[in-house]
Amino acid sequence: MLFERARKSLAGGVSSPVRATSPVPLYFSSGGGARLKDVDGNEYIDYQLGWGPNILGYCHPRMVEAMRALAERPYNYGAQHELEIAVAERIQSSVPCAERVAFTSSGSEAVQLVQRLARAFTGRPLILKFEGHYHGWMDSVLHSHHPAAAQTGPRENPKVVRESVGQVANSVENIVVAPWNDVELLERLLTQNSGKVAAVIMEPILCNSGCLMPRPGYLQAARELTSHHGALLIFDEVITGFRVAVGGAQSHYGVIPDCATFGKAVGGGLPLSVVAGRREIMEQMFTKGVVFGGSFNGNPTSLTGANAALEELARDGGAAIQRANRTGEKLRTGLLQLSRAHGIPLQVTGFGAALCLHFTNRNEMWEYRDILEDDAERLRRFLFLAMEEGVILVPDGRMYVSTVHDDRDVEETLAPLGRAFARL
Repeated sequence: MLFERARKSLAGGVSSPVRATSPVPLYFSSGGGARLKDVDGNEYIDYQLGWGPNILGYCHPRMVEAMRALAERPYNYGAQHELEIAVAERIQSSVPCAERVAFTSSGSEAVQLVQRLARAFTGRPLILKFEGHYHGWMDSVLHSHHPAAAQTGPRENPKVVRESVGQVANSVENIVVAPWNDVELLERLLTQNSGKVAAVIMEPILCNSGCLMPRPGYLQAARELTSHHGALLIFDEVITGFRVAVGGAQSHYGVIPDCATFGKAVGGGLPLSVVAGRREIMEQMFTKGVVFGGSFNGNPTSLTGANAALEELARDGGAAIQRANRTGEKLRTGLLQLSRAHGIPLQVTGFGAALCLHFTNRNEMWEYRDILEDDAERLRRFLFLAMEEGVILVPDGRMYVSTVHDDRDVEETLAPLGRAFARL
C-alpha cells in the first residue's frame, strides 16, 4: 500500500516517491473531531491539522452546515458580495489594526501585497526580516528562513540567504536580515539603513522555526523603533491569528502593527488569507495606484468557511480558543514529564494551541540560531515512532491543538507518546 511504503521511507527502509513532508500522505476523516484514518484503516490523533488551517478540527458541525448551504449557491461571482462585508466586519471587531481588510487566497500572496503597500506608502525599497521567520515561498521574501549554520554569517550582520534553486539572485538586494529578539541589533540595523527600510516584518511568535516566544518587551520595542525610523511594522499572523487569541498576537500582547497578514485558521480550513491595516495604507489600492488582483480573492466559498469559523471562534468571548490553549498547555506539561521520566532532554516551546518539540540540552530558546543545536535525527525518529503509536505531528516537531481536542485526546496522546519515548 502507498501508506506502508511511506512508513518505510520515514523509517529509512526504502526510498519512496511519496511526498516526504507529511508522515501520512493520504488519509481521510473518521467522522469529525481531531482524529483521522489512513487508507489502511489505522486511526490517529492529529496534531498536524492540515499544517494549521483546521482550527475547528475536521467536519465541525458549524462548518458542515455552512458549506452544505453554499452548495446551492454560486461559488464565485467576480464581483463584490455580502459575505465580504460580513467577514471583514468580523475581523475588524477583533483585530486591533484592521481599519481596512483585503482578501486573497494564500499567505504568500498576502505578504506580497503588504510589502508592496509598505514600499508605496514609505517610498523606500528595503524590507527588514528576521532569521527563521517564514513569509511565503515567493522570490522576494524567501530568504534566511532555514539557512544552515555555515550560511548564516556573523550574528551582528547576518547574510541574506536564498532558500530555493531557481530563485533570482537580485532578490537579496531588497532584504535586510536580523536575528530576532535582540532590540540592540534591530536598532543598529535600522540606523545603518536609515531612510531605506520600508517595513519590518516578523512573526510575533516565531511559529515557523520552533514556536519561539518574544522576549518580554521585544514587540513593544520593535513598535517604538519602527515608528522612530519611519518604517512600518508588519506582523505576519498567518499562524498566530485567531489561534493565540481571537484578535491574534497583537491583541494578546497589546502591540498594534501598521498592517498584519492572516491565513490558516481564518478560513477554518478553506483557502483564504487576509491583509488588514491602517486605512491610509490599505486604500492606496484605490487612490495611489497600488495594483492588487486575483480571480479568487474574496470568493464566496472561502468566505463562507471564514464566516462560520470566525463566528465559532468569537463565541462566548473566544471560549473555544481559550479552551484549545488550555488543552495545549496540559499536553505540554505531560510531554515534559514524560521526557524527564525517560531521561531525554526536551524543550516544548510555544503557546497552548501551537507547540514545538526540541530535543536539545539548551535551557532557553529565543532565536533561530538556538534551534540549530536541536538533535534533528532524534526528532525524525520520534516522529516515526509517534506515528506508529497513532499520533501525527508536523514534520518539524510542531503540534497544533484545535478547539475540539479535549482531555481525552491529551490522555490518549500521552500514553502512546510515553511508549515512543521509551522506544527512543
